[in-house]
Amino acid sequence: MVNSGPAEGSGRRLLQRRFTARLLPQLRLLVEECAAREGLCEPRRGEFVLAVDEIAGNAVEHAGGSGRLLLQRVGDELECRISDAGPGFSEEVIPELLPGLDGATKGRGLWLARLVADRFAVTGGDPGTGAPGAEVTLAVRVR
Repeated sequence: MVNSGPAEGSGRRLLQRRFTARLLPQLRLLVEECAAREGLCEPRRGEFVLAVDEIAGNAVEHAGGSGRLLLQRVGDELECRISDAGPGFSEEVIPELLPGLDGATKGRGLWLARLVADRFAVTGGDPGTGAPGAEVTLAVRVR
């Protein structure tokens, strides 16, 4: 399901942060606070925060130890874009089934994020310039 949806800048910016492993706990709290303020109710809020944390953790673990997060309100959605300067990847690496059931030993965070999101997309670096990196966009509707 590749659907990048609204372009960056088309929403109301709620949070923008660079992060490292040390800052992940603070990032979770900030995302939780923003989601609550925007009216995202439980259990969706907890699912969204967990999915964001999984993607941010992947950026730290697999893409050089840091990343960037942009959380914005786009229409009736909370949209989170997490980008990094790592080697990049495509959505094809995400298992279709719960990782472990199909023999995959990795990909649980990406699988979970795709499952939780109402809109989910992965884009890679810029092939024209050779710029590395990946950007994961996940969005949930605020009900």
